[in-house]
Amino acid sequence: MAAAPAAPTGALSATRLRMPIDGITIESFKGGFSESRGSRRHEAMDIVVPRGTPVHAVQDGTIAKLFFSVPGGTTIYQFDPDARLCFYYAHLARYADGLHDGQHVSQGEVIGYVGTSGNAPPDAPHLHFAIFELNADRKWWQGRPLDPYVIFKERG
Repeated sequence: MAAAPAAPTGALSATRLRMPIDGITIESFKGGFSESRGSRRHEAMDIVVPRGTPVHAVQDGTIAKLFFSVPGGTTIYQFDPDARLCFYYAHLARYADGLHDGQHVSQGEVIGYVGTSGNAPPDAPHLHFAIFELNADRKWWQGRPLDPYVIFKERG
């Protein structure tokens, strides 16, 4: 995959984001985006916190898809209000009660809980968090990865 740009093409121009986990700082995930994971780049940030820690929506938006995959485990794909960005939350222990596809969520709302689902080591609970700029088809799996550190540094 091609190198990600430092910032999206206007999708976050005036948007402030909230940290997905309470009590963490922007500096705590500096550099994680470019780390190697085998033959590929990580293109996300990992936030290591205790199992069961609440995960918050970083912005108002819509739950585009609740999904389980072998690598990500229990995951959430959340679109921003304009469906130009996708926020990806992975390795969750579980979703917040009642969370469902198509649901509107508010910034700061608890949407899930940290775990080790998918290919996360069982003794290393963490939130794998990524941001993708969507194309016109709104296919999150084809989104262009954006460095969360850069985005939060500019808009957090």
